[in-house]
Amino acid sequence: MKTFVTYKRGRAPVRFGASVLAVFAAFPVLAQGQSATLKEVVVSATRFDSDAASLPFGVSVITKDDIARAGVSTVNEAVVKLLGVPGRADFYGGGDYGLDLRGFGTTAGSNQVVIVDGIKVNEADLSGTRLAGIAINTVERIEVMRGSGSVLYGAGATGGVIVITTKAGRGVARQNSVDLYAATGSYGLNELRANATLASGGFSLDVAGNKRQTDNHRDNFKSTVDGQSVQAQWSNDWLRVGASHANDTLDTGLPGSLTAVQYETNPSQTTAANANKTGSIENTRDTLFANAELGAWQLGLDAGQRTKSLDSLNKGVSTYRYDIDASTLAVRAKHGLTLGQTRNALTLGHDQADWKRTTPGAYGSVSQQKSSAFYVQDEVTYASGTRLSAGYRSENIKQTDTFTAGTDQDQAAWELGLTQPISSAWSVFGRVGNSFRLANMDELGFTLPGAVLQPQTSRDLELGSRWKYTGGRVELRIYRSSLANELGYDPTVANANSWNGFGANVNFDPTLRQGLELEAQHDLSKTVGVQLNLGVREAKFTQGAHNGLTVPLVAGTTLSVRADWRPAPTHSVNAGVVWVSSQNVDFNNACTVPSYATVDARYAYQRRNVELSLGFSNLLDAKYYTQAFSCAVGVTNGIYPEAGRAVTAAMRVSF
Repeated sequence: MKTFVTYKRGRAPVRFGASVLAVFAAFPVLAQGQSATLKEVVVSATRFDSDAASLPFGVSVITKDDIARAGVSTVNEAVVKLLGVPGRADFYGGGDYGLDLRGFGTTAGSNQVVIVDGIKVNEADLSGTRLAGIAINTVERIEVMRGSGSVLYGAGATGGVIVITTKAGRGVARQNSVDLYAATGSYGLNELRANATLASGGFSLDVAGNKRQTDNHRDNFKSTVDGQSVQAQWSNDWLRVGASHANDTLDTGLPGSLTAVQYETNPSQTTAANANKTGSIENTRDTLFANAELGAWQLGLDAGQRTKSLDSLNKGVSTYRYDIDASTLAVRAKHGLTLGQTRNALTLGHDQADWKRTTPGAYGSVSQQKSSAFYVQDEVTYASGTRLSAGYRSENIKQTDTFTAGTDQDQAAWELGLTQPISSAWSVFGRVGNSFRLANMDELGFTLPGAVLQPQTSRDLELGSRWKYTGGRVELRIYRSSLANELGYDPTVANANSWNGFGANVNFDPTLRQGLELEAQHDLSKTVGVQLNLGVREAKFTQGAHNGLTVPLVAGTTLSVRADWRPAPTHSVNAGVVWVSSQNVDFNNACTVPSYATVDARYAYQRRNVELSLGFSNLLDAKYYTQAFSCAVGVTNGIYPEAGRAVTAAMRVSF
């Protein structure tokens, strides 16, 4: 194993290692005399339900109760505020944020996988996955797998995996219920949500709808979001089958970016060039699923068909549009075997996907990506609690496009893991493996003359420790990913194909991602609980023209602290602080996005089946931005401002 690389510009890796060793050494002392009474956390990010405490990697869980207490309105907002994951606003007004699990900056969306009810919903281009289109009132839980998930989920999972499970998708505790929600607030916000479950015997039907209208915090940024979903399923003691349909639409103004002067003068403005620009996005998702238990076997099947249509307009005239049609098939099986006091679990699976984007017009194109993969993972747990795991994946990916040469490539991922209990309250874990991703269709379409983009590969290492005790738990992880041929856009490289002579999608010289993640949860009393998420990360070029410089738009440190207080049975207060350190905008590290801190709070009063709440976002009215694209003479431009203080009053009625 290579040692940590250090630079004159900072000794962060050395500090990482020293901090980890100090905390690891303290754990066994702290654990003495403590008993672990917290209930087991079961996660499904491993393709089948698993005890999170036994895994050789970290999985953070956000439950529906966490979502309700915090009053967040989208999946993205939940991950940012409750887990402290860095987020960057996109160009649309529907509440989407680009999430960055482990410091990949502008290519974060291409280095992490998103799963919704068993279906992979990543795009094979740079457009990103629209998580804000998933109605928050339908979400049962959000699981965030930190670090590589390439064995189980394939290409583009070096940074991690986000697994979203809806209430209907979870399929447990089916009972008749109705939930209604209405809210009004700052920036012209008006929102309605409704969902209901009808259950009889083994059959259940879930329906949901939502509508959100807001002027947002800038001129020409008004947006409307509509969504509906329906799912029917049937189950008995060994079989569960069902089908679902969901669609969501977003219509929004597109105010564009601001220069530094414009931002300082009036961050809510748009520009004359963008005053009449609008956009719309429509998504549909149809799925069929089946799960069965046959003796020692667990079987699962998820088949999905989805579409996405995007249209950008200026003065009502379409300037750019495309349509995406994608299908996925995931078949998996798990076999459990016990020999004496040794348990073995073997997981097998096959994933298949077909993604097609059609861009109409005189310069239109058709881009298509097909993939087929097989994977196997075996886990052995001994009587002592020691758990060993090994996994392997083989994947074939074919890509074709109207204007570029087709590709046909085979890639593989592997992983070895170990979890070792030290006591009933303390355990250590680690894993090593490799992950990969291929250039997406947009990256293939804009390269240097004659260049052939190579697959990106990463050698991944993670070490960690867990400590649980009466009233709380702590998990600490360090990680290191050494990347070869990392894919991304380099605006500094000379390119005869570019309109200004510079910029192309390239394979970078070797790069490095390493860092530390700390999660802690503690109940101060029966009525007060606190949660902390700390991330310290380094994203560096380690060779070549950018050697020693930081990868753009990666925050070195993030901190999220959240508290929940129940002063009385019918009253609750939930509040949190998120702090994000400064980020470099450009490859020369001459310009930055300044650090920022935001505070949010929510008070709720519960009277029988009615809840009244008052929520505050950006309570201290901080002026900040999370997204910027250009640097000129040390001045940051291309700024997309965030909203100031916002107040939301809401009522929820449950039957």
